[in-house]
Amino acid sequence: MSFWNLLADSRAYIAVAAFALLLLASAQQVLAQQQGSSEGVPSHPQDPPVLESHPSDKTNPDSVQKDDDGKQSKRILWIFPNYRAVSANTQLPPLSLRDKFWLATQDSFDYSSFVSAGLISGVSQANNSYPEFGHGGKAFGRYYWHAVADQTGGNYMTEAIVPTLTHQDPRYYTLGHGGLFKRTGYAVSRLLVTRTDSGGRTLNLSEIVGNGAGAGISDTYYPSRERTWTKTGQKWLTQIALDGVFNILKEFWPDINQAVFHGKY
Repeated sequence: MSFWNLLADSRAYIAVAAFALLLLASAQQVLAQQQGSSEGVPSHPQDPPVLESHPSDKTNPDSVQKDDDGKQSKRILWIFPNYRAVSANTQLPPLSLRDKFWLATQDSFDYSSFVSAGLISGVSQANNSYPEFGHGGKAFGRYYWHAVADQTGGNYMTEAIVPTLTHQDPRYYTLGHGGLFKRTGYAVSRLLVTRTDSGGRTLNLSEIVGNGAGAGISDTYYPSRERTWTKTGQKWLTQIALDGVFNILKEFWPDINQAVFHGKY
C-alpha cells in the first residue's frame, strides 16, 4: 500500500515536471527562431560575462554589485523563489555561515513556500496518506503544518547546516548553453555534483545527506505508525525529485524570460 500511496502522491509532481519541460522546449524553439532571424548576432547574446570577485572584495561597493549581477531574477513566473540561482560563467566569493542561513530562511519563509505547502497538503489529504490525521478542515491543518515543517527542516539542512559542515556551495550555477537534453541532464546531475566553497567540484552531500537528515528529523513529529523506513524514504526521495524539477526551472528560466517576457522579469 505504501508504494501505491507514493505513486499517487507523485502524480502531481510528474504533471508539473511534464508541463515545465513542455514550456522549456517551447522557449528554446522561440529563442532559436529569434536568433536565426537576426544576422550578425552571436548565438548567445545574453550570456553574462565572467566576473572576478574574492572574499576580500566584500567591502568594495563594486564587488557587491558584481555579486548582484551573478544572481538571476528573484522569482520564476512571479511565484517560485529563485534566490540560489547564479548565471552561467559567473564567479562569486564563497558564502559565509550567515549567508547560507539567510538563503535557507528566504526559501523557507517566502510566501510561495506556504502556497506549495498547501498544494502538497491537499494532495496528501486527498490520498489519505496519513489516516491518523483524520478528515475535514482540522485534518488539513495537520497536513499543512507538517508540510511546512518538512519544507523548513529540509531547507535548513540542505542550504545551511550541511553545506556549512561540508564547506559546499548551496547555490545552483546554470550551464546556460546547449540543447534541451544537455541542459536538462546537467540540471539533474547537480543533485549529485556541486561546488565547494573554494570553487571545486564534489559529491553533493548537502542535497543527499541534507534531505535524508530532514526526512529523519520529521519522524519525530509524525504519528508513531508513520515512522517507518518506507515513509522516511518516500519523503527523502520526493524532496530530491522536487529539487531536480526546480533545478530544471532555474536552468531554463533566463531563456523563458527572454523568449516569452522579453527579459522584463
